[in-house]
Amino acid sequence: MSPVLSGQRTWRTPLIGRNGAVGANHPLATQAGLDILRAGGNAVDAAAAISLTLGVVEPHMSGLGGDGFYHVLMGGTGQIYNGCGFAPAAATAAEYAGGMDVTGPRSVSVPGTLGGIAAMHKAHGKLPWARLFEAAIEHARFGFGASPHYVNFATENAPRFDDAARKTFSAPLIASLIRQENLARTLEEIAADGVETFYRGALAKRIAGHGTLITEADLAAYHPEVQTPIAITYRGWDIRQTPPNSTGFCTLQMLKMLERFDLATLSPADRVHIMVEAKKRAFLDRERYGADPRFESVPVDMLLSDANIDTHMAAISMAHAAEPSLLDAASVEADTTYFCVIDRDGNAVSGIQSINNAFGSGSMAGDTGILLNNRMAYWHLAPHHPNRLVPGKRVRHTMNAAMILKDGKLHAVLGTPGADNQVQVNFQIISALLDDNDHAQAAVERPRWTSSQPGQGANWPHGGDFTLTIEDGFGPTVLADLERRGHKLNITPPLGGPCAMNVITIADNNLRIAGSDPRRDGWAGVY
Repeated sequence: MSPVLSGQRTWRTPLIGRNGAVGANHPLATQAGLDILRAGGNAVDAAAAISLTLGVVEPHMSGLGGDGFYHVLMGGTGQIYNGCGFAPAAATAAEYAGGMDVTGPRSVSVPGTLGGIAAMHKAHGKLPWARLFEAAIEHARFGFGASPHYVNFATENAPRFDDAARKTFSAPLIASLIRQENLARTLEEIAADGVETFYRGALAKRIAGHGTLITEADLAAYHPEVQTPIAITYRGWDIRQTPPNSTGFCTLQMLKMLERFDLATLSPADRVHIMVEAKKRAFLDRERYGADPRFESVPVDMLLSDANIDTHMAAISMAHAAEPSLLDAASVEADTTYFCVIDRDGNAVSGIQSINNAFGSGSMAGDTGILLNNRMAYWHLAPHHPNRLVPGKRVRHTMNAAMILKDGKLHAVLGTPGADNQVQVNFQIISALLDDNDHAQAAVERPRWTSSQPGQGANWPHGGDFTLTIEDGFGPTVLADLERRGHKLNITPPLGGPCAMNVITIADNNLRIAGSDPRRDGWAGVY
């Protein structure tokens, strides 16, 4: 089913190419991916180059000091390269008895991004490892220009910077040149010596310490995990997602609830209401079960079962907005970046990576130029919470990277940064692509909503309320109807909502259609 391209007016035009497509949250990263594809690299090669480049030109969102999930489809076979680190051995609940640190060195967990990228490339890459670093090294050494969004993030987060971060990332003006010479040298070292130097070599000795709880032994203990995607069938489409410790299962649950409705018979307000209520129910399960499956039981089959969906459906009222608190469930924006690639052979990567909050911990790892994450802020301390802090455990992640297939053939890759908003917005985009036959750019630019619940906040102390943030592009009739049902609206201007989607679809004639979100710095490219 090809999308309807006529009659859909968008701020940006959909980009259409024959051979390949890339979407990333910075134009220089998109260009790096396209250059790799043109040089004969495959989707995995391009994804690695994009990942490394984003860590340089979008340092407030991701980098070598963070985590990532890389959803790979090669030759029709899907695998997840889980590049998530874990809590250091010294990071016990007693160590944080007064509450989790949300910034500074004690908020840093063991980084896993580079391990995930390296494992993905070792399994599937075509081009030499060092080739993938060229764009990242160039932009680190010679600099990139600060965008308006970058300036806003740098200004807002400057009070959290240590001296090295302040010197590197301060940018009072648009087009300020951001140079990272220490990071360029570190990238050259990894390009020459491989991933082992980061975790078990000379570089590891320089990363450990600096006020963090990370030791050389913690870095040496890290190994990425290869996982199988989780999946459902939605109206005949195969929807694949990242498994726990990701909470991608929430998007699948929401779709299974939405599938129970004939959308053609619903009003626009009915549709929004149903989708919001489905989100609230899925997030109850996120709080009950979302965790590292190496430490906790995460019953994915039960969570996606018809019986569980029946239970959730019985609790949804068409007339009234429910207010289920996640604080009760637990007793039984954060910032990220997303990218996607499809190569000429139909191989694909849906990748997402993060250092948690903008500029992560605000702390650099000595003279390495590596800005460290503040992922420790995601932990819970309640003794019976599935996401409770345990040394060596991977924290529950909001990051998720989706794919859509039909009859075994790839149809779309999509995703977004946005912490708790990610699975909600992915849910809306998938429905727009499949239920409304939107093209990629039209789906991205649709008005969107995001729902909050008490206890939902990913970061300590895990706040939230019953606000429904919604763009006013839905129109006054829909907004008034939602308010009558009890939704507490926070109305934003058009394109004023959260997240920064990138979507690539494949049309029936095999052309690639790419869409990127005008809400932030992302851009797509095709050839």
